[in-house]
This record gives sequence, C-alpha cells and structure tokens, in this order.
Amino acid sequence: MTLTLITDSRRACPEARTDRDLVTGVRRWLAEAIDAGIDVIQLRERALSAATLCDLARGVVADTRGTSTRVLVNDRADVAVIAGADGVHVRDDGWPAARVRVLATTSWVVGRSVHDASLRDVAGVDYLLVGAVFASGTKPVRGLEVVRAVVARSGRPVVAVGGITVETAAACMAAGAAGLAAISLFLPIGRAAGARGPRGAIRDLRGAAGFPIQ
Repeated sequence: MTLTLITDSRRACPEARTDRDLVTGVRRWLAEAIDAGIDVIQLRERALSAATLCDLARGVVADTRGTSTRVLVNDRADVAVIAGADGVHVRDDGWPAARVRVLATTSWVVGRSVHDASLRDVAGVDYLLVGAVFASGTKPVRGLEVVRAVVARSGRPVVAVGGITVETAAACMAAGAAGLAAISLFLPIGRAAGARGPRGAIRDLRGAAGFPIQ
C-alpha cells in the first residue's frame, strides 16, 4: 500500500507570516512524515509563488535524500525539474504525460487525477488518483464505485483520495486501491477535524488497512 501526503501549507502552518517562515514550517511538518516512512509527498501548492514553491520543493527533495520517500510536484513540471523532484502529478485537465516526460528523464513518476472511469488522457501515466471517494468538503463525492471501475478499466495502480480516514481505509483497499492519499488526516493535530499528524496518520492507516507498520 502506498501512502501519499498531499500538502496544504496554509492549513499546516497558519502562523507563518513570511514565505521563509512558511517554507521552514512545512519542511518541519514534512520531516515527521519522512521519518515515519511516508511513501509519497505531493506538493500541491497552487497559491504559492513560483519562487516560493521552488524553495519549498528544493528543500523537501533535499530532506528526502537517502530515504524511500518520493516527491512529486502538482502541475508545475518546471518546478519539479528545477528542484530535482521525482515526478509530477497533473490534474485531470492537465498536460498529457508524454508532454510532461520530455522535460525530464523517463524515470520520472507521472500521475493524473481522474474523477470517473472515462479515462481520458491517461496514456503513459504511472498511477491514477481517483476521487473524491468520500465527502471532503471540496469535491463532488464519487464513491467506492468509481474506484472499482477505474481499477477494472485502467490497468494502472489507483490511489484513492477524498475524505480518507482511518475508518474508510480498509474499504478503499478492498475496492482495489493500491494506495491512499489525504490532506487533512496528515495535518498537525488540531489543524483540521480528524487530523492525526503525519506519524499518527501513517501508523493508523497502515494498521487499519492490514499492512505492517514500519
């Protein structure tokens, strides 16, 4: 099972007053996840300037050296190249994987978000992020049915996202998901309903889904 922490710097570090404070705070938050064995960190930071996102991505990539954690940048392939990230995650209406891959080596990981089983523009994609599976407050709910449908049709690893909790983890895996992704669950305790902090979320998700706790 692959666990993906999707970042939300403003919710993780609401006390930050400068971009430098924000980068420092996010790296401190993610350091706990890296130490606890998170598989993938997806930097999803649309509100940050390119310069700040580059600083953050470079720092997080440096923090993961010598570990098994991979760093993907959401949408910004240019930033991923500059930072030496492991790949890019693109939106459902983003660039085709072939166009993304020409910017870097073929070893890049390229993922795409999908919200139904139509599977448009998924050629060359390494994995699919499917959701929102459960209510998350931001995206329409698709349910476990879309996970099953995409698993059956795509032939690619499927990562479930959207309203993922410790209580729903096992159901996602039973539907065929190869991994789970979340934002709120990984946030520091007190920053969102159900937030467990990176270490607690990783431990509890692996336990709930029946996988060994590292």
